[in-house]
Amino acid sequence: MLDKEGYRPNVGIILVNQRNEVFWGKRIREHAWQFPQGGIKRGETPEQAMFRELHEEVGLMPEHVRIIGRTRDWLRYEVPQNWVRREWRGHYRGQKQIWFLLRLVGKDSDVSLRATEQPEFDAWRWHDFWIPLDSVIEFKRDVYERALTELSRHLFGRGEGSVRPARTPHRARAAVGSEAPPPVAQDVPANEP
Repeated sequence: MLDKEGYRPNVGIILVNQRNEVFWGKRIREHAWQFPQGGIKRGETPEQAMFRELHEEVGLMPEHVRIIGRTRDWLRYEVPQNWVRREWRGHYRGQKQIWFLLRLVGKDSDVSLRATEQPEFDAWRWHDFWIPLDSVIEFKRDVYERALTELSRHLFGRGEGSVRPARTPHRARAAVGSEAPPPVAQDVPANEP
């Protein structure tokens, strides 16, 4: 489903723990990390799509999270033509997203990357709120920065922490409480879709 300008309606999810660290998912069989996100189906509200995507990609249910905030408007990014499926070329420009900021009120062990038959991620970790943008695919960086900046006020107010630091040191924490930065693997067999 594309809008008249060629953008696919989508939701993005910034999930934080009690330390205001963000959920960072590793795309299955890739060396790419991102926030959970996904398309809005016809007839769904952005909130309904967010809860569906949260379950499909992270295995969490509405009772595991609390909505803290959402972006006021759509945030758009254009997808380079070489990333666009051949049948969509000429019509598809990119995605427009409503971003939600969620607080995990459940436990780390509630996360299940294999909640559905087609997992999106094969590992995950908690990361500082201000993720290094160079770890995000280039065409999504501006949207990530705008979403983090707009939603940071819900966590940090307008004072310290609400503005992206000039240089963000790369620091990640494993989800299982260890100080080591490796992701939490979910043992997804290589032959699964």
